[in-house]
Amino acid sequence: MTVREMKPSDWEQVAQIYAEGMRTGFATFEQSVPSYEQWDKAHITSCRLVALEANNILGWAALSPVSSRCVYGGVGEVSVYVSSSSRGKGVGKKLLEQLILESEKAGFWTIQSGIFPENEASIQLHQKVGFRFIGKRERIGKLDGVWKDNLLFEKRSQNIGIT
Repeated sequence: MTVREMKPSDWEQVAQIYAEGMRTGFATFEQSVPSYEQWDKAHITSCRLVALEANNILGWAALSPVSSRCVYGGVGEVSVYVSSSSRGKGVGKKLLEQLILESEKAGFWTIQSGIFPENEASIQLHQKVGFRFIGKRERIGKLDGVWKDNLLFEKRSQNIGIT
């Protein structure tokens, strides 16, 4: 398995993996896969990765800005998705480890994730790579008419002296 920068030509496979995650009911509040153009505008260009094996994309990771305010310029929101056939094989860990490195190279001092409490695999993955639990937002949004909580995790860069 290798990890490389995501290319626009990867979108078809990336979108399929995103749709699989949506179907779990505990990966995102999103209800439909956006067009590549919409997705592209919502994500930071420097931190987009795919994990592959023989030209088959196994998973992807990317950052999106948390705010347009300049004070949050070094804070990114993590998205990480692994295909259903590749879960439990270390794909997510490899993607997140590389995303951490790429985010630090790009000047991010904090990356954060909001995870549904039901998504135990994602919680464990984030903890394995050094994210810490910082809080719980209760009933932050509805998914299919049901109020959902969101657990907040963050990873601070070791390269800029913030811990």
